[in-house]
Amino acid sequence: MGGATGWARTEDGPGGDYLVRNVPGSQATKTYRCPGCDHEIQPGISHVVAWPAEEYGSSEQRRHWHTGCWNGRHTRRPAR
Repeated sequence: MGGATGWARTEDGPGGDYLVRNVPGSQATKTYRCPGCDHEIQPGISHVVAWPAEEYGSSEQRRHWHTGCWNGRHTRRPAR
């Protein structure tokens, strides 16, 4: 794991370094599909958002993960 970068921290992820930030349930207002398990993350559920560290967080690169799926990313392959 890497160091903090402003409001996001650097962590190793699928294929390289990622910027990661926690999304508290109170700020989770949309439904997302987790790339780790291919299940929905419902509004109100805390989770993490991650994107490649060389990107600037564009919507095309950001992925919303269940916290447990992100934490287990090294032990299993993404669902899709």
